[in-house]
Amino acid sequence: MKAPKTLQQAVLHFGDPDNSFNYMVNLRWPNGVECPTCGRKDVRFILTRRMWECKSKHPRKQFSVKIGTIWEDSPISIDKWLIAAWMLANCKNGISSYELAGTIGVTQRSAWFVMHRIREAIKNRSIFKIGRPEGGPVEVDETWIGGKSINMHKERRLRYEQSGGHHGKTVVMGMLDREQREIRAKVVPNVKRETLQDEVLSNVRYGTKVYTDESVAYDKLHWRYVHDVVNHAERYVEGQVHTNGLENFWSLFKRNLRGTYVSVEPFHLDRYLDEQVFRFNNRKTKKRNVTDFDRFNLAMSQIVGKRLTYAES
Repeated sequence: MKAPKTLQQAVLHFGDPDNSFNYMVNLRWPNGVECPTCGRKDVRFILTRRMWECKSKHPRKQFSVKIGTIWEDSPISIDKWLIAAWMLANCKNGISSYELAGTIGVTQRSAWFVMHRIREAIKNRSIFKIGRPEGGPVEVDETWIGGKSINMHKERRLRYEQSGGHHGKTVVMGMLDREQREIRAKVVPNVKRETLQDEVLSNVRYGTKVYTDESVAYDKLHWRYVHDVVNHAERYVEGQVHTNGLENFWSLFKRNLRGTYVSVEPFHLDRYLDEQVFRFNNRKTKKRNVTDFDRFNLAMSQIVGKRLTYAES
């Protein structure tokens, strides 16, 4: 069977234990199975347990296809993991743990942990900066994530107003490279100049065109970048200077939180942000025709060498 193109085809394809197993083996060891401990390749395959045994004497001689991946030691079968990864990578509006639990036949708690492990795998860990002096601009903006003050209890709302805070909301900052169509986003502790500008300096190449709003937190960027500002009190677009690309991303992200995940604790927000960033950076565009299988395959290629325990999640 050819590579599945739709969720229905993926369910049928990976529902076969042999297809799921062979896909994972080819993904892990394209040049042949080797021992993860010593690297030996003449390992013995145990057919009844679908495991291998290394001929050298060392701890953990026997190993499975899950070894060294985000689902090492997981009792959940490979086919369920693959369907969960397919849905998380391709469902534009996200998928709740309750929905996934009913889809693959596990408890809600297990489904929640499955999704957090996959989010840990697809997190953007690039060490390269976005933007370039001779290329397109980079939009920089921040937003507030949290409940509406109108829905809060009167005493709680008054307490936030007296403290001058933003009603307990969490700050998320983003940077969008228009030319490469790549976004970087993360939760930041505050909107101070040092915090926001440090993120720009760490992620954007010097000399790049940078577009922001009129916030004073960005007033020193012209030292390193070609910095232009749009005053949102007057207009949202001034020629090519705007942050509408990021505003589009914030809209998609908040729609996921309100419509699918409903209630997300601030200390988990980074993981849901990583999920949305992955789909946004690998969506179908005019320049790149990214299919659902391509996006799924890319997510699966990042599962090796990452672990996440339930306590850490």
